[in-house]
Amino acid sequence: MHITTSQGRHMLNKVPEITLYFWVIKILCTTVGETGADFLNTHFNLGLTGTSVVMGMLLVAVLFFQFKARKYIPSIYWLAVVLISVVGTLITDTLVDTFGVALQTTTIIFGIALATTFTAWYAVEKTLSIHSIHTTRREAFYWLAILFTFALGTAAGDLVEESLNVGYFLSAILFAGLIAVTYVAYRYFKLNAVLAFWIAYIVTRPLGASIGDYLSQAPADGGLGLGTVGTSALFLVVIVGTVLYLIQTKKDTLEK
Repeated sequence: MHITTSQGRHMLNKVPEITLYFWVIKILCTTVGETGADFLNTHFNLGLTGTSVVMGMLLVAVLFFQFKARKYIPSIYWLAVVLISVVGTLITDTLVDTFGVALQTTTIIFGIALATTFTAWYAVEKTLSIHSIHTTRREAFYWLAILFTFALGTAAGDLVEESLNVGYFLSAILFAGLIAVTYVAYRYFKLNAVLAFWIAYIVTRPLGASIGDYLSQAPADGGLGLGTVGTSALFLVVIVGTVLYLIQTKKDTLEK
């Protein structure tokens, strides 16, 4: 069934169905966002600002094709998520490392930015559900919110790691626990489904970052020492394999 938008375009829902595959790929993307940003910054000598500009341009190019599509296309959608995870990480790192903005401040800034986006989105569309991303305007709100969730997750995750000083592995356990609590609240205590989704989406960012840091950082720093190249390559291979599987099976497509 096609849906007519206010812009006169005919589009199906532009995002995947929320399944286990969705969350697995999302966490893998956040891990690549962390290790990929570190790799690009250290190996290409562009600096955080220069790397952010280059990756931002790539993101804009991919989003152009994402917006142009009239339905959910796994390869384009997940490439956009990978790039936006890198860009979100780089934005926060640039503010903190280059401009000296405190993590507490960046957490507050991106928290306000995300809340403002949600407020405007709901005021205009009367819903924050991702099951109805079938207009260009809704999709614009969606991707803006996604960007701020990555930036906020980066800032809040780094703040928690530095404040609690619990290390990468225990940080991953902590964030996984928060997601589990959210699921229990949704499943058994009637937490609003849309609210539960966005809480989980935000928290998966620091979870993926903690996993990425644990795998890539040197043993002396509390990691396994796989390096940013090895970790990024490993997770990218898994992402590509999973996306190819979904393209063939269409298990994450809402309209079948």
